[in-house]
Amino acid sequence: MTTDIKEERREAYAFYKEALDILGNTGTNFMLGGAFAMFKYTGIYRDTKDLDIFCKPSEYPKILKHFAACGYRIELTDVRWLAKVFKGEYFIDIIFDTVNNICTVDDSWYERATEDEFAGVAAKFIPPEELIWCKLYVQNRERFDGADVNHIMLRYGKQLNWKHILYRMEPHWHLLLAQIIMFQFVYPTDYHEIIPKWLFDELMARANEQYELPAAVERVCRGPVIDQTQYSVDIKEWNYKVSTIKTT
Repeated sequence: MTTDIKEERREAYAFYKEALDILGNTGTNFMLGGAFAMFKYTGIYRDTKDLDIFCKPSEYPKILKHFAACGYRIELTDVRWLAKVFKGEYFIDIIFDTVNNICTVDDSWYERATEDEFAGVAAKFIPPEELIWCKLYVQNRERFDGADVNHIMLRYGKQLNWKHILYRMEPHWHLLLAQIIMFQFVYPTDYHEIIPKWLFDELMARANEQYELPAAVERVCRGPVIDQTQYSVDIKEWNYKVSTIKTT
């Protein structure tokens, strides 16, 4: 998978290799995500100057300090989920959670990670199920990852562990059902072979069952779970309460 990338961006390729070599000397575990995980699971290549690295929250301080000792500029961008490492026009995103604090990286990610060679270095990639899990919560006005999820499902769907995806999305299964409906719309000739019928039936049964229950007493808006800006009016002016569910 490295050959095409090397031909298109030799300078970036050199940066990636250098970064991965340094990461290998930090004594921490890490996984590749972002554009290069998308490339691995879909074949879609994106010209990018950043490298997305996933690690546990307990690991990013050691990674940052090691890069600082190597002369890189470091930044703790958002203590909830993101740090950065800079070298000229290139940078590394050190990701240990999501902004809504739902998809926290833990040991189970490493256990299910896939392996491949990237930039001439053996590396682990975040599991495709966790990649979908994270992207299902990116539904902002400025960025919507629904097409990414559809492409992962289309190109890698027959190898996905759908039970694990359902486990990850259990508290917010509505988002998974919505994505599957979208997938059926986008790929009417492919969904039969990719989306398990048992999963669709289970989620549709849950959706139907909602109408058999009384309305919730508390006026809750789950919008901020998927978009932290567009639903602020609901909380600040319309007196809805925020609902964020921490998953395991």
